Order: sequence, then C-alpha cells, then structure tokens
Amino acid sequence: MNQQVFQTPIDYLKGVGTARADVLKKELGIFNYGDLLRHFPFKYIDRTRFYKVRDVNAELPHVQVIARVTHKEILGEKHTKRLIVHAMDDTGIMELAWFQGIKWVEKTIIVGKAYIIFGKPSEFNGKTQMAHPEVEPYSPDSLKRMSNLTLQPGYNSTEKLKSYSLDSRGLQKLMANLLEQCLRDVSETLPLYIIQKFKLMSRAEAFRYIHFPENARQLHEARHRLKFEELFFIQLKLLKNKLIRTQKFKGNVFDKVGHYFNTFYQEKIPFPLTGAQKKVLKEIRLDTQRGVQMNRLLQGDVGSGKTVVALMTMLLAIDNGFQACIMAPTEILANQHFISIQSLVGDGFVEVALLTGSTKKKDRKVLHEKLLNGELKILIGTHALIEDAVQFQNLGLVVIDEQHRFGVEQRAKLWKKNIVPPHILVMTATPIPRTLAMTLYGDLDVSVIDELPAGRKPIETLHFYESQRLQMYGLIKREIAIGRQVYVVYPLIQESEKLDLKNLMDGFETMSHEFPKPQYQVSIVHGKLKPAEKDEEMQRFVKGETHIMVATTVIEVGVNVPNASVMIIENAERFGLSQLHQLRGRVGRGAEQSYCLLMSGNKLSREGKIRLETMVRTNNGFEISEIDLQLRGPGNVEGTQQSGVLDLKLADLALDQELLMQARKTVEDIFAKDPQLALPENQILHLSFQTRNGGLSWDKIS
Repeated sequence: MNQQVFQTPIDYLKGVGTARADVLKKELGIFNYGDLLRHFPFKYIDRTRFYKVRDVNAELPHVQVIARVTHKEILGEKHTKRLIVHAMDDTGIMELAWFQGIKWVEKTIIVGKAYIIFGKPSEFNGKTQMAHPEVEPYSPDSLKRMSNLTLQPGYNSTEKLKSYSLDSRGLQKLMANLLEQCLRDVSETLPLYIIQKFKLMSRAEAFRYIHFPENARQLHEARHRLKFEELFFIQLKLLKNKLIRTQKFKGNVFDKVGHYFNTFYQEKIPFPLTGAQKKVLKEIRLDTQRGVQMNRLLQGDVGSGKTVVALMTMLLAIDNGFQACIMAPTEILANQHFISIQSLVGDGFVEVALLTGSTKKKDRKVLHEKLLNGELKILIGTHALIEDAVQFQNLGLVVIDEQHRFGVEQRAKLWKKNIVPPHILVMTATPIPRTLAMTLYGDLDVSVIDELPAGRKPIETLHFYESQRLQMYGLIKREIAIGRQVYVVYPLIQESEKLDLKNLMDGFETMSHEFPKPQYQVSIVHGKLKPAEKDEEMQRFVKGETHIMVATTVIEVGVNVPNASVMIIENAERFGLSQLHQLRGRVGRGAEQSYCLLMSGNKLSREGKIRLETMVRTNNGFEISEIDLQLRGPGNVEGTQQSGVLDLKLADLALDQELLMQARKTVEDIFAKDPQLALPENQILHLSFQTRNGGLSWDKIS
C-alpha cells in the first residue's frame, strides 16, 4: 500500500470538504483515508427485495419500497418540530417522519417525485410509519446499480453526522469514492506462501469486499483475511518483542539453592506444596538459570498459593546474593502481602519491610539506608517503590501483583533499578482465558496454578431470590452461632452512586435490625469513608470484633480473614462473572466449609441467569473466565481496557480462537526458521513490521 496515500487528510476526499471533515474527526475519529478505510460496516442488509406499501408492517425488519411523494409538511414548534411526508404506491399510502435535520430533508424531498425509501417500519397512531428513513431518487439506473449489490453495508453514524447527510448511506458514498480512487494503492503485507497456504483473499480484494460484497461468500472470505492479518501482526509483535528481549536483556543467574530457600522449605512452610506449585517453581528455577531475563506470568485462582511461590522465588534470589520486591496496586493489597509474608517467614529469619504512601518520613529514611546497604532483603509496597529515592544495592527479582493495574512506564522504572534487569514474575488472581492470555501476555511465559492446597473445601455457592431472604438470614445465624463471620457486599456502580449508596445504607439498617446489638455486631465499609475509618472497620472485622461486614466491592481484593465463612452478594445479577468470582474468593480461606450466597431479584435477564448458574455450578476460575469472555467480549474482561493491545476492529477472541491459534503457530514457525526475518520470502514481513512498529501502532494501515 502506498502509505502516503492513506495518510492523506480526509478533507481532500471527493464529497468531504472542511465542514464534513471536522464532523468526521470529532464523531468517528476519522482523520485520514486510512481511518475511513478501516471504518468497517457493522451490518449488511439485503437490498434486492422491494415491498409494496400494503405489505409493510411494524413486525418487519428494515424494508425498502418504491413510492411517490404526495404531500409534505412541517408540524409543531421548536422542540416538537417534525417533518411528515406521505408516500404512495399502487397499493396504499405510508407516512415518513423526521425529527432532526428537518430543513435539509424538506429541501431535498420534492412532491411528485418517486423515491427508493429504506428504513425500519413502526406503528404510530394506528398507521404504518418510518422514522428517519434513507431516501434516494428512483431511476432505472439506481435500480440497476442496486441489483449488483446483494448486501448493502450499514455503517455506524451519529445524529450530528446525519445532519451533514453522513448517515449510513452518506458514508457508503464516501467509501465508494475512496475505493475507486485508492484501491490500487492497497499493497500486500503477507508473504505469498502464507496467502497460498491458508487460501487467503488478497488484501486489496478483502478491503473491497468487506465494504461492498456481492454475496455472502465474498464477505466471509474478506472478513477472514482481515481478521487473520489483525491477529497475525499482534502475535508477530509480541513474539518479536520476546525474541528481542531474550537476545538483548541478559539476566542474573540464580544457580544456587541455599540456606534461605532450604530452611523455609524444610522448617517453615505451613503446608505441603501442591503439585501445581512445585511445577511452577521448577519452571522458575529453569528460567533463572539461563542467564536471560525471566518474564513469567503466574496465573492462579484466589487462595491457590501464589504468594508462597512468589516468596520462595524471592528466597532463591536472596540465596544468590540479590534483593527482591513485590509491587501491589493498592495499600490494602500491599499490607496484605506484608502481613502474610511476615507470618510465613517469622521473626529474625529475613528482613522484610513495607513501603506505601502512608509510610512516615523517618521510617522511609531508615528503610532507604537499609535497602542501599543490602541489609533489607525483601521490600513490599505500592507505586511508592518506583520513586527515584528508592535505591537497591542489588535488585534481582521483581514480583508484580495484578499487573494490568500498572502502566508500562511504571513497570519499566522498576526494571531500571539494577544494571542487569531483574527477573520479572507477574501474578494475577484474575484467571484469563487462553486466547486472551496469548493476546495480552503473548510475550510472557505463562505458568498456571490450577489446584487448591490440600484441606481446602470447595466453597458452596447458592442462588437465592428475594423471596428466599429469610432462608438466607437463617444460614447467617447458624454460621455466627458456631463462631464464623459474614460479608454482605452491595454493588457500587458510578452511574447511580447515590442510589447504590442508599441501597448500601438501607442494607446496613436492615442487617442491624435483623441482627440486633448486643448479640450481634454489624460494621459498614465503603469508598466514601476516610481511609482511617475504613482501616478501623476492617481491623475490627479482622480481629473478630464484628460479626457482619456490610461493604461495597472495596473488599474485592486484599482482605484475608480465614474465620469469614459466608459471602453474601446483593443484586448479584449486576456484577460481572470475574468480579463475582473474585468476591467469592474472599471466603473459604480456612479449613471450614464456606458459602457464597447470590441474592437477586425475581426477574433476571438471559445473561444474568447464565452468570448466576455458572457461579453455582463451578468454582473453576478458568472455566468462568471463558464464559465471561463469551458473554462480555474481550474489551470488558478485567484489565484489558488498559492493555492497549486489544484494539481489535474485526477479530473476536471469543469466536475466533482457532484463527488466533493458527496465526500464532504461523508466527512461531517463521521465527524458528528466520528469527531476523531476513530471508527473501520474509522481506515483506520485515517491511510491514518496521512500518507498523514505528510507534508500536498496530491499527494503522500499512
């Protein structure tokens, strides 16, 4: 593709001009020819069939008729103004209505002329009506042109664009102008051997037929080609980065298993390691002996024992003369790691410290000194770790928890705290579907802890409707009677924060009434509390001074109370699957049987029903994440919005898993034979990689 042509400002395209260019930029982010070419249709409509007016009714989808305009008038004043047009064929009269862009439409529609009218029929005052239909003058030529178009593209537009005649039809005209002018400049980006192997349509044909397919087969092949390319170049970028990293970044060698690791393993570990934990530690051992920087993602469900694996890896670093740190996204989580690691190693074994925004100045000074002279071996903290004042003597390992909450630059600052970049272990308790992991973290090696420590009983999940509330209260009373504690979580969703907060306060009052003092103690925690108040309430619950904690999702991460055995999620249908799963993971942390009770209204949407049924049926986070991906799409799965990788225009990770695997395997095979993309047949890939990698921007036309 002639790159220059597709960088041409959209103002210069025939039919655009300055005013339309401004509105295209503001409303759709279309700045140049390339942006317009990638404004793909979101639907295709069969325009070969024409209806008679008498056959049109509100039950039908979009339809088209040929009818003559017999009457038009503007009714109402200011806000109620509307244009009403009557159109007639030999079977009857129908009404057309416009509520916006009235002046322009009224000018262009002429009484006595015949038009091809296309829109969604509805019923108004007992009459069939079409609101804001597309209209174009009828002529034998327009009919002939449409007979070549089995499927007409439908483009996303806005009311503002429509007022500039850039509805779907207007955008279609611009697209036709663009393809007529520039299709010959679309150049190939894939080598011939890949195109032939997978029987792919050429790139130019794919762009032509995705916008103007003549039949369903052409459309399918065009979409297939462009989806493959989209996934292929994401994988090319990820695997090339991985290759560059292994060649460029040397890593410290941890070749010794010494005093710290062995003493902890033989004397201090409170329970035997699971097979999955041992397997992951083995993978980490191999990584850290190769002299190349480790970059490993550790996935594991809540409570699967990731922290112990991270700690043992840090002890391995210390045995080899290095320091280690853990960076967590919140103070609550950093505190949680500090407490659990301190309790695992005990006093006097290895020095561990905590650094957050709340750390006092005088404590920081001592901490900085100990870090620099090597006395402090393990530092746990929040973003405070990346401050310039934090200098290590010899940082060998960085553990990042819930990495999607950190920006790339923040993570990179930690890497630069040693001459030889430290090994990186990324942990997440959000199980990620395989396809998503390959796209988001395709440049990392992935380890999975897929079994829970021995003695942990699976959490029993029950779904109660509002009408079963008394049953739920009975279960709570039973659990409190045997010394357990209870969470009650309410949704807090920004759009209706006042309403949600009211629900929370009402819930607190109901619980206080149902579980009165002095027999029961009920506390409340939400984001509007001052940090000190929040911490005080949390601590009371941790110490067992309160029986029930009514809260918002602030307790989703970082609260570890083994004595809490019941998690009640109110309005459970308003939560996503991954969030429900995270909340459920707050209980079941001791050896006792725990329960997760999902409370919902009596009416549920299809999706709401699937989510709650899934939670009741399985505790497997990976199975849940796959269903979540299918229900919500990749853009909404935890953390993917921040990743920047998933700006997929066509491919759908829930539906195109096979295509993703094919693209990745193809890239792996290419790099196995030709890591530098130096062979003549891969020159085209080398060029595409260079062009696209200018700013690592993979969504540009090249």
